[in-house]
Amino acid sequence: MFDSKPFDDKFTAAIEHFKEELKKVRTGRAHPSMLEGVMVEVYGTKMPINQTANILAQEATQLLVTPFDPANIEAISAAIRNEQSLGLNPADDGRNIRITLPPLTEERRREIVKSLSEKVEETRVTLRNIRQDALKSAKQLKDDKKLTQDDVTRIEKDIDDTISNKHKELEELVKAKENEIMTI
Repeated sequence: MFDSKPFDDKFTAAIEHFKEELKKVRTGRAHPSMLEGVMVEVYGTKMPINQTANILAQEATQLLVTPFDPANIEAISAAIRNEQSLGLNPADDGRNIRITLPPLTEERRREIVKSLSEKVEETRVTLRNIRQDALKSAKQLKDDKKLTQDDVTRIEKDIDDTISNKHKELEELVKAKENEIMTI
């Protein structure tokens, strides 16, 4: 018998990954998760920034990064500055790092929306790949005489319904994020 649960879990995981990626997209408001992808080289290894410092959104346009070890302040500042996708310029006072987010221009907002569409396409490709795996699995079971053609047809329909629901969910997430980005 065909078990669709592993594939449903993969579909859900793909959408959850997309939601996590959305958190990293800049909207003009400061939030600590903006820095999640930043890797800092400390003690001879690369570590996520949240393992080297405490990150707070002090105001709507400012982040405060407090290193656990003040000796790492330069490495943390450099890592934030080197993360080109963020385009941030941190300033440190020897104990804390302050990052003031410049207001987004209309042009920059459009660029962010464009990069968002690339993330959407990546997620769609992932969903299609999972769909292909599910269909291959069903066809293999049919070839092994464990499923009939009617079962395979029903499974294909179920998978296609699931995919269309996930695409709708994806579109809703994208529309909400675009509105958030384009709102001044």
